[in-house]
Amino acid sequence: MKALVYHGPGKRAWEDVLKPEIQDPADAIVRVTAVTICGTDLHILKGDVPEVEPGRILGHEAVGVVEQVGASVTGVKPGDRVLISCITSCGRCEYCRVGSYGQCLGGGGWILGHTTDGVQAEYVRVPFADTSTHLLPDDVTDTAAVVLADILPTSYEVGVLNGRIKPADTVVIVGAGPIGLAAIQTAQLYSPSHIVAVDPASSRLDAAKQFGADVTATTAEEAERVVGELTGGLGAHVAIEAVGVPETFELCTKLVRPGGHVANVGVHGKPAMLHLESLWIRNVTITTGLVDTSSTPTLLRMVAAGRIDGERFITHRFALEEMEQAYEVFENAGDTGALKVVLNR
Repeated sequence: MKALVYHGPGKRAWEDVLKPEIQDPADAIVRVTAVTICGTDLHILKGDVPEVEPGRILGHEAVGVVEQVGASVTGVKPGDRVLISCITSCGRCEYCRVGSYGQCLGGGGWILGHTTDGVQAEYVRVPFADTSTHLLPDDVTDTAAVVLADILPTSYEVGVLNGRIKPADTVVIVGAGPIGLAAIQTAQLYSPSHIVAVDPASSRLDAAKQFGADVTATTAEEAERVVGELTGGLGAHVAIEAVGVPETFELCTKLVRPGGHVANVGVHGKPAMLHLESLWIRNVTITTGLVDTSSTPTLLRMVAAGRIDGERFITHRFALEEMEQAYEVFENAGDTGALKVVLNR
């Protein structure tokens, strides 16, 4: 089969590899019908995630049709159309029993495209298939469903829920890429008074307005001024970091008010300065997190009901064999205006 293979920092190739086979009775082999590229994949290609070894098939966001299942799989069967979660869950360990699937101790967690071969391929082996896939209703398209694999649950759980957004809060979201836009959309479920989006790219700020941002800013200085004006100088109740570089994290700690929350969602490859000399006295809560995907069933029901439009995130569409072209468009989003790209068979 064909797959997108990582060959070390800055090196990737769409090439021939062996088709996966059942290795464990809990496995399923899924024929990929829709797949997308994540900002985390770009972090991997930059060398920010050293656990990813050369030779690894990348990708952790896909929809497909089950082709084969192991002997112990009972929840899905060949022919079923499924969402493949970006988080794999053994369902039995201490963390999985409380819904913290991202911290799975039984061989799960974020493994697809990380420590085991991922979904940017024609076929993928999905471990713990019963607890790591979701059956899709007929009226939810592949394109709408694929954003439920990662960006929607990630922004909702690690950004909105960890940030503890409440009605009438002022929320600032630093980074208006796919994760930031998903945070804007899901933050509205809690009726904040203002949502401020910060991003240097005008195309992404235009998208942020379409997704529900009330105010936008292009620079750190403008963001501080705007948030100050909206809050009488107090700062945002919640600041969500959705980029993954030191400057954006440090900006969030400047924008948040005393007693507020900084929710870090971005994938960081470098240390960031934590100014405890000024933060210690301000009662600021800082959270980090890997998505658990415990909210995926809820979000899937919202997509099926038309409350969330998964299709609106997609700006570019490609055939599966155009993987290299899709990567070029996505990694040059400042020029191409790409938000989320989707590749279909």
